[in-house]
Amino acid sequence: MGKQKQQVISRFFAPNPKTPSNPTPSSPPPPPKISTTVNFSPAKRALNSQFISSTKPPKTPKLSPHTHNPIPSLHQRFVEKLLEPSQDLLEPSGESSLVGPSVKYTPLEQQVVELKRKYPDVLLMIEVGYKFRFFGQDAENAARVLGIYAHMDHNFLTASVPTFRLNVYVRRLVGAGYKVGVVKQTETAAIKAHGSNRLGPFCRGLSALYTKATLEAAEDVGGGEEGFGSCSNYLVCVVENVDIGGIESGCDSKIGIIAVEISTGDVIYGEFDDNFMRSALEALLLRLSPAELLLAEPLSKQTEKLLSSYAGPTSNVRVEHISRDSFNQGSALAEVMALSDNKSDSQLVKNLHKETEVETEAADCSTNEGIVDMPDMVVQALALTIRHLKQFGFEKILCSGASFRPLSGSMEMTLSANAMQQLEILRNNIDGSESGSLLQCMNNTLTISGSRILRHWVTHPLCDRNMIHSRLDAVSEIAESMGSYKASQSINCDEEDSNVTIVCPKLHQVLSSVLTFLGRSPDIQRGITRIFHRTATTSEFIAIIKAILVAGKQLHELHVEEEGRNTIVGKNIVHSVLLRKLVLTASSSRLIGIAAKLLSSLNKDAAEKQDLQNLFISTDGQFSEVGEARTKVQCAKEKLDLLINSYRKQLGKRNLEFTSVLGTTHLIELPADVKVPSNWVKVNSTKKTIRYHPPEVSTALDQLSLVTEELTHICRAAWDNFLKEFGRYYSEFQAAVEALASLDCLHSLAVLSRNKGYVRPVFVNDNDPVQISVRSGRHPVLESILQDSFVPNDTNMHSDGEYCQIITGPNMGGKSCYIRQVALIAIMAQVGSFVPACSASLHVLDGIYTRMGSSDSIQQGRSTFLEELSEASNILHSCSPRSLVIIDELGRGTSTHDGVAIAYATLQYLLEEKRCMTLFVTHYPKIVDIKTQFPRAVGAYHVSYLTSKKDPSTDRNNDQRVDTMNYEDVLYLYKLVPGVSKSSFGFKVAQLAQCYLIICTY
Repeated sequence: MGKQKQQVISRFFAPNPKTPSNPTPSSPPPPPKISTTVNFSPAKRALNSQFISSTKPPKTPKLSPHTHNPIPSLHQRFVEKLLEPSQDLLEPSGESSLVGPSVKYTPLEQQVVELKRKYPDVLLMIEVGYKFRFFGQDAENAARVLGIYAHMDHNFLTASVPTFRLNVYVRRLVGAGYKVGVVKQTETAAIKAHGSNRLGPFCRGLSALYTKATLEAAEDVGGGEEGFGSCSNYLVCVVENVDIGGIESGCDSKIGIIAVEISTGDVIYGEFDDNFMRSALEALLLRLSPAELLLAEPLSKQTEKLLSSYAGPTSNVRVEHISRDSFNQGSALAEVMALSDNKSDSQLVKNLHKETEVETEAADCSTNEGIVDMPDMVVQALALTIRHLKQFGFEKILCSGASFRPLSGSMEMTLSANAMQQLEILRNNIDGSESGSLLQCMNNTLTISGSRILRHWVTHPLCDRNMIHSRLDAVSEIAESMGSYKASQSINCDEEDSNVTIVCPKLHQVLSSVLTFLGRSPDIQRGITRIFHRTATTSEFIAIIKAILVAGKQLHELHVEEEGRNTIVGKNIVHSVLLRKLVLTASSSRLIGIAAKLLSSLNKDAAEKQDLQNLFISTDGQFSEVGEARTKVQCAKEKLDLLINSYRKQLGKRNLEFTSVLGTTHLIELPADVKVPSNWVKVNSTKKTIRYHPPEVSTALDQLSLVTEELTHICRAAWDNFLKEFGRYYSEFQAAVEALASLDCLHSLAVLSRNKGYVRPVFVNDNDPVQISVRSGRHPVLESILQDSFVPNDTNMHSDGEYCQIITGPNMGGKSCYIRQVALIAIMAQVGSFVPACSASLHVLDGIYTRMGSSDSIQQGRSTFLEELSEASNILHSCSPRSLVIIDELGRGTSTHDGVAIAYATLQYLLEEKRCMTLFVTHYPKIVDIKTQFPRAVGAYHVSYLTSKKDPSTDRNNDQRVDTMNYEDVLYLYKLVPGVSKSSFGFKVAQLAQCYLIICTY
């Protein structure tokens, strides 16, 4: 028996390379360096160093015969390797870590080297048996992120994870910012045994790529909610028109973008001019919160600074740079049109609606026309995005015209980046979470897709008065239905019994039932897109289509008929035009028919078990290839079963039957003393029996295995074609899903108005003067926290009268709360929501611009004062007479005299040139003097307070000398009243901060 080879359990004990017996003058190249996968903190590193130095001196070490230097002991080498500093986490997983000098690779390692040479920027998970293995630098990176063990095996550091945990580990690696590739075996053992590669290794190829933006739409690992489910995962491609002479000067630029939410099919496009601060680009990033940025080089320095600040180390946003040199000659449009023209013209599912063919052709024509009309920079961004998505197999989502929508238009209000941040529209300014934001306050949705749509509504308030009224009418009708919900339960009875009065189901009852059901179902918006991408599982397909079918059938109870049809008298219970349109879209007879037909083609029990072989129902000539393959499998099984008769005769045993043990089938079990032919193969045995496979059985089993593999292959192809045919109906199902999500949003706004006691705002005609009239307005977020303790305030502003309010008052008196609540009420009203007030009469605003607070941007090289002036400059250039401008303490970032001059000049320009609705908060009393120049347009207000003299001796915490004449106690009343505050009472805030003042008299 030969000597057993010792297993290398760690790279620390890996043998050193042997020194050649006849050394040559040129030293051999060093082996590839592999750093440790163990990290120690600096404190522990120092502690270990002290421990090593404090130990007793070792014995005199041996000297090297070549260098005559001491040879370190094994323990010393281990400690040195262990304390070696580790590399960065996101070190590129290049092929350099895999290629060694004159190394003899195993067949598997040769495949690994070729794969890494082909995909140098991808972290590869390579399927080997029942594990996915990492090699080289990939193994080290995976060990750090996943917390698994990496060790030396032959030539490479390696680590492994089980195949059934692929979903979990891919998500963790993608969440850490890696581009992960899964390499699977492209042949099974049965096919390999009958193929030309019988003696070679399994063939392997890259089967899937995953990044943050593509994960939810991907096969095998997508569709989950862990870490990525409910959040947006936009991929945003940014293209900039860079003037070589303007890069250094920092002049204004033109930017084109394409934003794709691959898991929902949402595609946003647009081109816009941006200023030096890149305010429009920043607002776009805040609205979309992209998971990945695809940056087309070259970019200006200002744009790079903004994007680097947004996608910094703490943001967890993946960035990939791409060149657009190939599109300089106008070839971008040709590439986009080529993809649209090359869409495969698949045949329709039989026995379904034939008119879909005409509608699809019309949709393709409209898509092509829309692409041609896009600006050149948008077309470049679209071509780059298509080229990027081709490596993932998701490029066809950009050919579906139903999901395209412009970035902004005349129908939507402009919300600047400052407004969204300073008004806390999406996130609070404390920890950056959604808690305490306007979105969180308004969000009562029951479905994930509804929450996603509501986010878009809140960040894109409407500017069209008719569209706002349509939403308000729908919310009003749902809220009224909620009031009589308990008294209007439906009565189940026999339709033939005329003595029982049938009560039609009310709107709220049906809507709440549908939305509650959808809330318990998977995310139908992402599910329907995964079906379009052909990455959905069989059980997922059944669940998604069934959810849409059930929701459509329930909405049919509302008896909303198509236009032109006579509705049944007394059963028309939906009056809102928007509600009727949404209900009709989600419950159309055509859609229900298609969904029912698709479900009837599949075996639901087999779909739940992921059993592709028994999934398809072969009727009416459908799936003929699957039926033929099943017949072959059945014949092979029958042939196997018939062999037992010959063995019964041969052995003289009438009761002989095949036996199955531990997954091995068709065994003949005989006593140990029974003689069998010499060509029978002994499979296994017990003490008394032996189990055999006769040669005919082995041959038949091989044939059965082969036809079973063929059946599996045909069923997979049939499933892929089945999902491919679904692409014909994707636009209709997507429209239905968006209608259901919109119904959820309207229901959420109705619940908000019902629970909070909000009122419906009234919008004046567009031709009337701009005005904001709010009685007893409240801050929607603070009111939910303070409840009855919140102090409401009135607001009255009119373009023909007083359209500017200068607000003064003590620190912490409620000035910022008041101006924020005016802006939030206007936003909520134009979203289509009821508002927190006793009454509200508003004009439709085209934008809200704010300059509040104090902040800097060190990463972009902007100081606090530069930020302040840049925000003010953006307001002066962007606002219009139909805008609301909110300025809070402008000029605070410089000296008092300069600050007063800046604030006065800014307000004067707004009053003379822009004449917009303005709320101006200041601590400079000199600013109020502008009222003499604009007596009718400007009103001076302050937040009220009460003061009283306070004896400093009663203040136990005050151990400093204080002038008793100026030491007053302040009681905040938080009520806005006419007049000017005599002081800012900064000492009160200092007292609260335990910063005691010494008032010196000279």
